[in-house]
Amino acid sequence: MGDPEFHQWAVAGGLIQGEGGLLLVANRRRGGHLEWTPPGGVVDRGETSILALGREVAEETGLMVELWSSLVYEVSVEFPDREMFLRVQVFRAESWSGSLAFDDPEGIVEDGRFVDDHEGLRLLETAPRWVSEPVGAWIQNDLVGGDRFDYVAHGIDHQSLVVEQR
Repeated sequence: MGDPEFHQWAVAGGLIQGEGGLLLVANRRRGGHLEWTPPGGVVDRGETSILALGREVAEETGLMVELWSSLVYEVSVEFPDREMFLRVQVFRAESWSGSLAFDDPEGIVEDGRFVDDHEGLRLLETAPRWVSEPVGAWIQNDLVGGDRFDYVAHGIDHQSLVVEQR
């Protein structure tokens, strides 16, 4: 991980609960496949995770989050074949306002909705393991707080990726 040749990027994710359950958004990825995940995105240089998360949630969903929790869980994924390292910090929205609108300037988020636990777990099957497992654990109340999920992903493209938990 400390290897300077590795491209390191930080992402922040948001767990937003509404009357219908957890908010998941549909992300159109390279190659055309669709992944359902909680909203979030890349933390730009000079931004905190919380600042980036508020910006990304507003851009992707139209919702304004007034207050985020402390860190719920953290994910790391090492991609040795791509010389990349991903760190994800996930927070829960404690108060938010607005209504869903999908006008993502990056054109990635196409749709979204609040889903009950059963539908949420089903839709998360479309997401990478490093997203589906921790969010699934959160849905099922299997987290203790401050949890860490560490993965290694071997392969170059989406179809050939082999993901192992450390």
